Amino acid sequence: MKRILLIGLAVILGLGALAYVKKTSIILFLASRAERPEIAPNQPVAWQQGPAEAAAPAGERPPNIIFILVDDLGINDLSTFGGGVAGGRVPTPNIDALAARGAIFSTAYAGTGTCAPSRAMLMTGRYPTRTGFEFTPTPNGMGRIVSMIANETDSGLPKVGFDKKTADAAPDFEDQGLPGEEVTIAEVLKGVGYHTVHIGKWHLGSKGEFTPNAQGFDESLLMTGLLHLPADDPEVVNARLDFDPIDKFLWARGDFQTTYNGGAPFAPGGYLADYWTDESLKVIEANKNQPFFLYLAHWGVHTPLQATKADYDAVGDIEPQHLRVYAAMLHALDRSVGRIVDKLEAEGLADNTMIVFSSDNGGAGYIGLPGINDPYRGWKITLFEGGIRVPMFVSWPARIPAGTTIDTPVAHIDVMPTFAAAAGAPLPAGVEIDGRDLLPLASGTGGLDRPDDAIFWQSGYYRVVRAGGWKLQVDGKQQKSWLFDLTNDPAEKTNIAQARPEKVAELQALLDRHHDGARGPLYASTTDIPVAIDKTGAEKAEPGDEYVWWPN
Repeated sequence: MKRILLIGLAVILGLGALAYVKKTSIILFLASRAERPEIAPNQPVAWQQGPAEAAAPAGERPPNIIFILVDDLGINDLSTFGGGVAGGRVPTPNIDALAARGAIFSTAYAGTGTCAPSRAMLMTGRYPTRTGFEFTPTPNGMGRIVSMIANETDSGLPKVGFDKKTADAAPDFEDQGLPGEEVTIAEVLKGVGYHTVHIGKWHLGSKGEFTPNAQGFDESLLMTGLLHLPADDPEVVNARLDFDPIDKFLWARGDFQTTYNGGAPFAPGGYLADYWTDESLKVIEANKNQPFFLYLAHWGVHTPLQATKADYDAVGDIEPQHLRVYAAMLHALDRSVGRIVDKLEAEGLADNTMIVFSSDNGGAGYIGLPGINDPYRGWKITLFEGGIRVPMFVSWPARIPAGTTIDTPVAHIDVMPTFAAAAGAPLPAGVEIDGRDLLPLASGTGGLDRPDDAIFWQSGYYRVVRAGGWKLQVDGKQQKSWLFDLTNDPAEKTNIAQARPEKVAELQALLDRHHDGARGPLYASTTDIPVAIDKTGAEKAEPGDEYVWWPN
């Protein structure tokens, strides 16, 4: 009997040890088995049809407005803004052509270094100090799982902090949204007769007052999954990143689904970039006789990295494999832009359609691809230039001269008032709008009246201001400041904070004034993430490597 007990104890201890060693795999397996809604097969979207005949010719109506937002694009990925992905082997001719036919903002900034707050600023023209939408909501359990996986890896950085108590008390992921009291550009345009359509990613809440339909969109084809195609689709090429905790979670929890106007989930009709574009062409067709606003929010090139076999073959023999998949994803986005422009041309709408193209933030270091943000330091999840410098340009042939380049710093908060001005719509009464109309700059008729010439960024204790060519970054957790003279050091190579204390004090005063009386975060931060500035997630940090802390 004693022998049996000893054997049983040994088995239990052995299983316990195995479970400890394999706990990440077990956690990811359990995450993959979490309850999910039933997903119906693909079904056609019954887009609302506009008038059969136009009340006025296309050139005599307010402009159609199309906003194309891609996800996590490195500024060096586009031929127009850098060398192009894979050392220039995969150009972006359609995106380049669109940029060349209008005004390129050579110094354009995302709202912040992560997606959701940046999208909130695009929609409202307001800083988080006014809206409280400061951190990026993550799917339930993601913070706990990702931090656990990260802390099992010897990254060379401090451990990720996770506040379980705060996370347990937080609203569900779907209920962490932009409050309905905020006025979006969709609501502004709808108020002057535009038909408003959202397609793709939203990430500003998915229930009640937070949904696209509740925030001014007549129609919304909403991304509700995390995959670009099912992982076992015969036409997909997958690139899993074993070194990245975020990637592991997305593969475990990912599925392939969408909804239309809040209905039951169903499978998209193909690779997301192509499917969103197919549906966008139908929207243009349905609304060709009336002013419309189309917000096309792509999921690419965000992980999980997935491409079609056709695009994977088209970009050629690129190494490593995940760079080839990434390049193929960009190839698909470029095709999307070309198809949108071709449809507008075919419908006679191109001259009087304003198209703005941008990315929600800079390229992500955690995908392990150096060079995507060159020549800038930093990545997504930092406020160094690599995390917030993004491509942005506007095409409107009827109003904006082709081949225009504008060096004045602009930001995502400027998109909302620019669209309103283009449509002849008044800004919402009684609402403080931080952004500025970019049309005078783009058309060469005026400048930009921005208070103190200052643009601000924030994520909790990490705060940044750019003013007059100078940029101050303050990491409140490390009690560290970086000061850069961007006029002479645009890549932020040399920190001159100690050499120029008077300039630090001047910019710190702007930061203090910006946060004086600011609204607190709507949803509390639950994680503290160390992010290396000069190394990707595939590289181990060494002593002396600089990093920032990012609360989320």
